[in-house]
Amino acid sequence: MSKPDKIKVLYIDDEVNNLIGFKATFRIDYNVITAASADEGLEMLEKHPDVKVILCDQRMPHKTGVQFFEEITTSYPAPVRMLLTGYTDIESVINAINKGHIFRYITKPWQETDIRSAIEEGYKYFVTTSMLNVKNEELQKAYDELDKFAYSVTHDMRGPILSSLGAIELAKSSEDLNEVKEVLDMMEKALTRMDAFIQSMHEYYNIKRGELQIQEIDFDGLVEELTELFTVGARLDQTRFDIRLQQEAPFRSDALTLKIILNNLLSNAFKYQKKDGDSKFVELEINVSATGAVIYVRDNGIGIDEAHVSDIFNMFYRATSENVGSGFGLYNVKDALRKLNGSIQVNSKPQQGSEFKVEIPSK
Repeated sequence: MSKPDKIKVLYIDDEVNNLIGFKATFRIDYNVITAASADEGLEMLEKHPDVKVILCDQRMPHKTGVQFFEEITTSYPAPVRMLLTGYTDIESVINAINKGHIFRYITKPWQETDIRSAIEEGYKYFVTTSMLNVKNEELQKAYDELDKFAYSVTHDMRGPILSSLGAIELAKSSEDLNEVKEVLDMMEKALTRMDAFIQSMHEYYNIKRGELQIQEIDFDGLVEELTELFTVGARLDQTRFDIRLQQEAPFRSDALTLKIILNNLLSNAFKYQKKDGDSKFVELEINVSATGAVIYVRDNGIGIDEAHVSDIFNMFYRATSENVGSGFGLYNVKDALRKLNGSIQVNSKPQQGSEFKVEIPSK
């Protein structure tokens, strides 16, 4: 085990000779910290929260080892706890084990082999428990997202379907051609919403399940695609669309994931423009160097209130009701950037517009 990987062990004992002997015996193999009392042990934990294993003597003045472990259970639940005790304290040890306060007890005087074995087994338990806690947190997050997902699917997909069915019934009973055209326009908007939602779910699936296909990115071709995709809508909405590309070095990444990021950011920039605004614009700036790509998406739209900025990347979160969105877009952006080891920063003010800065390292 290399020096940076040494297991950090806290040893608590009110007998100074025991502290000196313990540190002298195990300092080469472990990162040993010692304390001469329970209170000093707590101070050491505050200074060294990365302690993995704690060995504590049972019989100490003012506070026993079992009392110390009970005290730190809530504040420091992660370290594996071991009790050093004589045979006369076995009843206390059994009670502590039954309450779940200690992982193992070691009789005094201790043997070097027993201590080594206990520390190694305790560390294995610590690693296993830590990994399990991480997995449980990930599982809980997945369950929470699944609950939101199920609700959103029924709400956001059923809504357009019901709107279309209602429009069809209205059209059946109407003989006015202009009224029928209005109904068809309502149906088109409803189905467009549902199509956008399905597309967002497809992107979500690609990000979650798809493997990265790393290749050299043709930014000229990508910019051309984006121009074709957004220019017509920009003209209809009377929004200026400017693109600036500067590339000094080749860039390698996953093309599909990169497109998902850009499409969602640009789509939002156009979607959340002020309806009656003058001189509306959306800007895309891409700067590529040897280390990676820095991408800016700017607009002078409705902006985002500061109170909502920290939530806009959450699944199904909608910061405004001015335009109906799926609540997937920025969540997908954040998830896609996580896969690419990228980052995103937001600078926005209500009614003044937004700037999204994306940084993606080259693979």
